[in-house]
Parts: sequence; C-alpha cells; structure tokens
Amino acid sequence: MARQVYRCVILDDYQGGVLAAGDWSSLEPAVEVEAICEHIAEPARLAERLQGAAILIAIRERTALSRDLLERLPDLKLLVTFGMSNAAIDLQAAEELGITVCGTTGAGEPTVEMTWALILSLLRNVPAEATAFARGGPWQQTVGTGLFGKTLGLVGLGRVGRGVARVGHAFGMNVLAYTPTLTTARAEEVGVTAAPHLDMLLQEADIVSLHLPLNDDTRGLIGKAEIARMKSTAYLINSSRGPIVDEQALIEALKARRIAGAALDVFNTEPLPKNHALRGLDNLVATPHLGYVTRENYARHAADAIDDIAAWINGKSVRRIVASD
Repeated sequence: MARQVYRCVILDDYQGGVLAAGDWSSLEPAVEVEAICEHIAEPARLAERLQGAAILIAIRERTALSRDLLERLPDLKLLVTFGMSNAAIDLQAAEELGITVCGTTGAGEPTVEMTWALILSLLRNVPAEATAFARGGPWQQTVGTGLFGKTLGLVGLGRVGRGVARVGHAFGMNVLAYTPTLTTARAEEVGVTAAPHLDMLLQEADIVSLHLPLNDDTRGLIGKAEIARMKSTAYLINSSRGPIVDEQALIEALKARRIAGAALDVFNTEPLPKNHALRGLDNLVATPHLGYVTRENYARHAADAIDDIAAWINGKSVRRIVASD
C-alpha cells in the first residue's frame, strides 16, 4: 500500500530564506515542501495555487487566511504560523473546518534590534548620507540628532517594549511608557516612568515608539489628533503593525513637517504598492517589514515548524493555537 505524501507549502517566502533555514528533508518521504516566493493577494488565484496542499506555513501575517480562503482548500489539514499568535488567521473557521493550527517560537530580540536600526537611521540621516556617499555626492549634507538626554516614549511595554527600553537606558535616555493597565510598580520594575495617559506621553516624548498588538483597541490609535499632540521636533517609530497608525494622517503630517520625521517597518498593505504616497518622503525612513527577518530567527521558526509537522503526522499536536471564547 502506497504511503501518503503530504504537500506542504510555505507562503510568502520572499527570499527563499525560510526554505533554506530548515532541514525540511527530515520530513521526507512523508512530506514534500515547496515555497511560494511571491505574495499572492488575490484569494482565488492563491486558492488555485494551493490546491492539494495538506499543510501550509504562514510567515507571520503576510497573507490573510480568511474563512473564504480556507473553505476553498478542502485538503488543508495543518496550518503552521510563525509565532504563537496570528491575527491574519480565522481560527474559528479553521476549527470548524477541521484544520489544526500550530505556532512556533523565535530566537533573540530581532524586532528590538530593528527598532533601534530605524531610530538611529532616522535621527542620524543614514540613508540619505549613505546614498550620497555611494553616488559621489556632497560630503556631509546633514546634521544629525543625538539621543543622550532625550525622552523615549514607549506605547506598549511587552517583551519588545521592554527590550527597547533597555537600549534607551544604555543611550542615556529618559524612558516614558504607556499602556492602559501599566502601574507605577510595574514601570519601576522595568526602570521606566509610567505616563498617566497617552496624551502626556505624546506631548513629552522626543521619540514615540509603538509596541502593541493589532486589535480593535489599537487599530487607528495614532491618528491626526494624536500626531498633533507630538512636538514638532519629535519622531514617530512603528515596528509593530501598520494599522495602529492612521497612514493618511501620518503622510499629511510628514508633508507639512508637523513632526520631524518617522520610521516605519510595517504598513497597512504589504507589500506596499510601488506608487504609494509614503514612498519618496525625505523625512521618512522605511523598510519592508524586516523586524523578525534574521537568519537566527528564521532557523528557530523553521525548526519548530518541522517539529509541528512531524508531531501532527504522528497523531499529536504541539504548540497548538485555538480560537479564544
């Protein structure tokens, strides 16, 4: 009797980095693994491409795995997501359709590192100066802004926010933090000052950095009114999720120079359209969602994904994610 072979597809593996990061051959001959290196936004086209796949691997929230899409994939039995949560997956639909959803863990603090890469690049004008240097342009075109003694305002004080705070202290910064549930005692444990409300943090901070999950409470949290409360010399950093910021309000503020600048690693629509209004702004540093994209992090996620698949084949499930009540 022929042994069943499961088709496994890695979604949105832009550089082929995830396929290269793991020992997928360890799953052979039971599983055949392939990667889609482009983003397929159209659900009908994606569903056609995924026909026959029993296993999907989602690299964070790059593709929306909605009920409509999942219903078009009758062979799908296991969905593995990078991370232990994924707002792009309809978990209720997956459960109803008999699809097991499992997660993975990561390595290090890549988003903390990326946040500081954005901050330093923005305040020291690194992209503009590096481009001018490469093109033989003028020597020293700009004057940067230092960090020592400045106030860093963290909206969100979870694992990433705490990591960003540690680095801020190392640079000699004053660190404010705000979450609706942050107590003075908890803030003191991390060595930061608790802002009593968001408005106070926005008014006081020289750098506002966002570190929140995307949900109904955080979507559009930073809009026109909130940006207006920031100093004209302040900078906004978002390495969390694009829709936390009202994109149009930010574009208008940057064009009018109501704030000094912004740095973004996340966007409402990813990949960002080539003609998007965010492109070309001289007071914006932007990167294509690189926060968790490191060799070490990919290797850890890939290893866990392989473990998830192997366990599922053997009738078990590890790191399972279920819909909340």
